[in-house]
Amino acid sequence: MATKRRKGEQEDTKLSSTSAWKRAIVSGSKWQEKDEFLDVIYWGRQIVAILCGVIWGVIPLKGFLGIALFCAASAGILYVYFTSFQGVDEEDYGGVWELTKEGFMSSFALFLVIWIIVYSALFFD
Repeated sequence: MATKRRKGEQEDTKLSSTSAWKRAIVSGSKWQEKDEFLDVIYWGRQIVAILCGVIWGVIPLKGFLGIALFCAASAGILYVYFTSFQGVDEEDYGGVWELTKEGFMSSFALFLVIWIIVYSALFFD
């Protein structure tokens, strides 16, 4: 009986995450659970980090300029996403700053790793 509960809980989790991603790409979606929206913000920031890391490595950007542009792009893209595209009330999530910094440090680390790998692969022997 415990096995059936676990299996059912896993199916509910899969359905919940699938519907969360569907809501993430639909403008003005309603978010019943705050954690689902915060997860979308977190993973969206990781996607932005990968894309910026690849682009910055190919261009090739160096130094503080690349870091500053990533910070601005990451914050700006997600700010536009949750204010304009999703239209959420920031105060429900602790304010604009809380949403803006959600998952920033891990995405920054991922960005640096991708940027360094791409840049090194393309421009060093």
